[in-house]
Amino acid sequence: MSSLRTWLAGLALAGVSAIAATAQAQPAASAGQQVYETRCKACHDGGNPRAPSRADLGQRAPGDIVTALTTGIMAPMAQGLSDADKQAVAAYLTTAAAPAEGAAPARAARASGAEMPQVAVKGPSVPDPKCATNPPISATPGDWASTGIDDRASRFQKNPGLTAADLPRLKVKWSFAMTGGGQPTVVGDWLFVTNRSGKFYALDTHTGCVHWSVDDLVSRTTPMVIKSPISPSGWLTVVGQNDRVVRAFDAQTGKELWRSARLEDHPISVLTGSPVIAGDRLLVPISSIEEAAAMSKTYSCCTFRGSLAALDLKTGKLLWKTSMIPEPGKVIREKDTGVKVQGPAGAALWAAPSLDRKRGLVYVVTGDSYTDIDTIGPDAIVALDIKTGAIKWRRQVTEKDNFVMGCGPASTSGNCPTPLGPDYDFGATPILMTLKGGKQVLVAGQKSGIVYGLNPDTGALLWKTTVGAGSALGGVEWGIGADDTKVYVPISDLGRLFSPAEAAKAKPGLNALDPATGAIVWSTPAPSAPCVYASDKGKPSRCIRSQSTPPAVIPGLVFQGALDGWFRAYDAKTGKIVWEDSTTSRTYDTVNGVKGQPGGGMDGMGPTIANGMIFVTSGNNGAARVGSNGVNVLLAYSVDGK
Repeated sequence: MSSLRTWLAGLALAGVSAIAATAQAQPAASAGQQVYETRCKACHDGGNPRAPSRADLGQRAPGDIVTALTTGIMAPMAQGLSDADKQAVAAYLTTAAAPAEGAAPARAARASGAEMPQVAVKGPSVPDPKCATNPPISATPGDWASTGIDDRASRFQKNPGLTAADLPRLKVKWSFAMTGGGQPTVVGDWLFVTNRSGKFYALDTHTGCVHWSVDDLVSRTTPMVIKSPISPSGWLTVVGQNDRVVRAFDAQTGKELWRSARLEDHPISVLTGSPVIAGDRLLVPISSIEEAAAMSKTYSCCTFRGSLAALDLKTGKLLWKTSMIPEPGKVIREKDTGVKVQGPAGAALWAAPSLDRKRGLVYVVTGDSYTDIDTIGPDAIVALDIKTGAIKWRRQVTEKDNFVMGCGPASTSGNCPTPLGPDYDFGATPILMTLKGGKQVLVAGQKSGIVYGLNPDTGALLWKTTVGAGSALGGVEWGIGADDTKVYVPISDLGRLFSPAEAAKAKPGLNALDPATGAIVWSTPAPSAPCVYASDKGKPSRCIRSQSTPPAVIPGLVFQGALDGWFRAYDAKTGKIVWEDSTTSRTYDTVNGVKGQPGGGMDGMGPTIANGMIFVTSGNNGAARVGSNGVNVLLAYSVDGK
């Protein structure tokens, strides 16, 4: 999923001060400009939809850019740059492309301590004084405690505390400025959310005040919260970090209970899909950014193989780990520099797994291949035994989808596979559907724009339906949802929307499918609507109507956000838009002290609906391609803002 390059480029650097970098901006500008012109301009000024534009980069804190060049997605391209070079280009970008006036206070507040990363804190931070007490966590029927809310990952909230009659009265009750990371989870009055800045927060759902925070946890995964005797309070939360380590905390206090060993030794591997608890074990999908590293001529491509790991929930000890690629590795060729090209590689697990306890199975979907060696692992839907990790069946839907970034007529990396595939991997968790009469279908959506229905016993293909035009940036990108009768499929088609020659073929919007046959029940195209991206600084905004985020479903309604910052509710029967709100049409004075924080595009993680409230991040959730603001804003909607 090469679009992950953009959110990883925003990883925050603990201990790097935005104030210090800004102070160095003027003397460093000349050196920074030179670095940018020679190392960065071709992609970031070239209209590449995978890369944030220079204006988008200007909305980020300098430390975000330094991190991307040091330990993030751009590290392979930054080889040979000194620390001073990285600081200089960060200062140049964040000064030459300064944010609009409305966004300036956000940067000042960030520098003064609001949503600033802190260096390696062993325990939780002191609670916010406004949270005078930390009331006991108490479960309710309206909780949303994991990415997909249930084992089958339906994203269907059956007890939302909201109805269609409440829609006209929905208002933002509070907002919280944060870098963005995982989707929020909610149990009772407690909300848990991770950030790429290193902040893991426990917030009060009614006020947004901070019960506690852990300040050294860089993540874009969604916390899972369960009642468990493992934790002193009886409530446990587990989070996957970007560096392939999983940590468990007492959800009431933020005290760390255990941390796993690093689950993958490959230096460019990451955790992007959220861990899922299955009984006494934790299932962790493992991914990588090797697609981007392969842009470097000096990089020996490619050796990463996606895998699923199972940990003991009580201790974090590794129980089993299963690779998605079964074929042995071999050298393909040697470049003129002596660097070897090898494979097969790829099949990253970008998305959270879904569970089938009746069959004792866990379902995962895999990313593309990185080399031109044939392998059955990539672009596949896979069923594994929860207890042993043994693969029970595998359905590869696209063969020879061999892809790394930066390939084309001008490429000099020597790592490009031949022929180059379309980059149609999976980034959306599959959903297990039960039909009338009891038959079940496993539904999975691909970046190709095709949705598949499989027999969960054998992996046999039951149906497939083309919903979107498909592109390397979706098709179906980050997720689908379902109630008991329909599957709801957002379509991004972002790669086509960015291309004048292909834009007319794009089909962004929301669709409903019959899970029994794959037939399209209704299709609602994404409206063309105005938006305001802070990075456009008063110019007409590039309002991109791509719909890549997973939906949230409640009885009778489907909620979904778009890259242009519009958040909408759809009638589940007809697809009619029955409510909408432009999150970029105003700025927010947040409860954590940031004045005039702008909203932005919605990308990455979807909304959470719990106990009469809706929680959603505006500003791209860290997958920023357009509409990026560096610091995003978590919005809490309620009826009448009460």
